[in-house]
Amino acid sequence: MAKLKLDLHDLYNRGTAIDEALERVIREAVDKKIREVEIIPGKGSGQLKKRVLRFLDRPDIKALYHRVDKDSKNHGRLFVYFRF
Repeated sequence: MAKLKLDLHDLYNRGTAIDEALERVIREAVDKKIREVEIIPGKGSGQLKKRVLRFLDRPDIKALYHRVDKDSKNHGRLFVYFRF
């Protein structure tokens, strides 16, 4: 099963770059009909993860995916699932 992965460690303090990277990976998943995207905001203070969740909560983005799971073993990781 194809899967995309986005590691945000290098972008943690660059707001617009974070949104652009998220937008790009979500669009790519939709365009290529990839069912799962793994997003790694890292563990840090939790601010980046909150930002990612806010982004995923945008109505235009939320309409594109099926569900989001937080990794129970690694809280620095999220999975976004798509249904095609």
